[in-house]
Amino acid sequence: MNQNQQVGAFGEKLAGEYLIRRGYKVLDTNVKNSYQELDIVASQGQWLVFVEVKTRLSQAYGDGAEAMSQKKQTALKYAINKYIGAKKLWDKEPRGDLIIVAIDKYKKTAKIKHYQDIL
Repeated sequence: MNQNQQVGAFGEKLAGEYLIRRGYKVLDTNVKNSYQELDIVASQGQWLVFVEVKTRLSQAYGDGAEAMSQKKQTALKYAINKYIGAKKLWDKEPRGDLIIVAIDKYKKTAKIKHYQDIL
């Protein structure tokens, strides 16, 4: 695993812990298909939440929100529909969220921003 993959995995771990502390139940992580990887699949009440996690060590490439291009959003919607169909989870309302994890390696801290219903 290269450094970028390690940073991404660490950010996804922090995002999962964040969701659990807020009452979400994490159902799946790193679900791969031919269209898009689903970083975290969770449930909260009537919602089936699909979370895209962007982890950044610096602001040099932006905060992560701009990485959600229209093309990526379309691929994510398709992956969500495939997941719901494969798992037969039609009883929950799907929602796409974005979590940005900004890591300060010098202060050894992380800030999390959670954007709900981005799709």
